[in-house]
Amino acid sequence: MQTLCFGDTIVDLICRRPVTSLADVDAFAPYAGGVAANVAVAAARAGAAVALAGGAGDDPWGNWLHDRLAAENVDLRWFGLVDGLRTALAFVTLDERGEPTYELCGDGVAATLRALEGRLLDAVEATGALFFTSNTLSGAAEAKLTMAARARALELGRPIVFDPNLRMVRWRENPGRAGTAAGACVKGAFLVKCNEAEARLMTGESAPEAAAASLLAGGAKHVIVTRGADGAILRAKGMSFDIGAKPARVVSAVGAGDVFLGTLLARLGMTDFYPAALAAALPAAAAEAARACERWGAQE
Repeated sequence: MQTLCFGDTIVDLICRRPVTSLADVDAFAPYAGGVAANVAVAAARAGAAVALAGGAGDDPWGNWLHDRLAAENVDLRWFGLVDGLRTALAFVTLDERGEPTYELCGDGVAATLRALEGRLLDAVEATGALFFTSNTLSGAAEAKLTMAARARALELGRPIVFDPNLRMVRWRENPGRAGTAAGACVKGAFLVKCNEAEARLMTGESAPEAAAASLLAGGAKHVIVTRGADGAILRAKGMSFDIGAKPARVVSAVGAGDVFLGTLLARLGMTDFYPAALAAALPAAAAEAARACERWGAQE
């Protein structure tokens, strides 16, 4: 089963040493990034059939991204380079624990909208499952497109995987909307994967167990809450599975959650979204996420 990964594709410009602010940076190194692209590449590397629906500027950086995605065997039928727009760049700094801070610039969401104009629902219909995040929910136009794709996937009975991936830099104009917008995508999802902070923002529950229960009550069929160094929990009706984090020499957490989810998505796609495949794939997903923390970028 081919999974459609919908969202923005960006260039991560990463400072490869811990700093306290942008003022301390002496150099950035480029890595292919963006949640949808990271998930697609991780799934493709694990042997899955994946397509990427999105866009970038028709500029040197956009072509750089396109070539790298093509080399990873990601289906790019619904990925386009848009003339007149700038490929999105994220300037990424890391603290002593490898935790990132992002400063975004460029036209990533606009390029996604333009590249998919009149085509996203066709992409949903042509593929077997849909993955998306909240990155295309913060503005009215992209939210309308995203929710239309979600609605069509539900109508067709396609499995939906939703990762809130709440980056508050995208919600500066109305940060209070972030949890509400993400919460609106829970009902009917085959899988909602979130970290503890996202789970708390979406449900108001501080304990991961309670947050997972709330998301299940909200209509998700399966919920994974990742807990950083404490591992992750998987909850569903009749299913409860916990896993500890794998040891890693952390240099950068950029995209580690994307690699985790991409590994799960690969196993799901190869089993036609057989529910038991989630628990079976969790150890491999945790191991790949740990390895991702030992390199600078998710697609390195």
